[in-house]
Amino acid sequence: MASATIKLYASLADYLPAGAKDNAIRVALKAEESTVSAALTELQVPQEKCHLVLLNGIFVPPGNRASCTIKDGDTVAVWPPVAGG
Repeated sequence: MASATIKLYASLADYLPAGAKDNAIRVALKAEESTVSAALTELQVPQEKCHLVLLNGIFVPPGNRASCTIKDGDTVAVWPPVAGG
């Protein structure tokens, strides 16, 4: 079965299921339904909290996340908005 790695950083790590290691979880892919948005929804991560999203190290803009397909072996890394001073 095809699978991908989802990495959630900072406060988004709270959405990872028990057993996740190094801020990552392997997920099974569901054919054409495997988009960045679908994977995050499956983990119940609110889309508005996903500021920086990378697919295999390449930025995925918010408008492309619903159509950007995840393939076997891919890695999606997600960060929330960051504030500081």
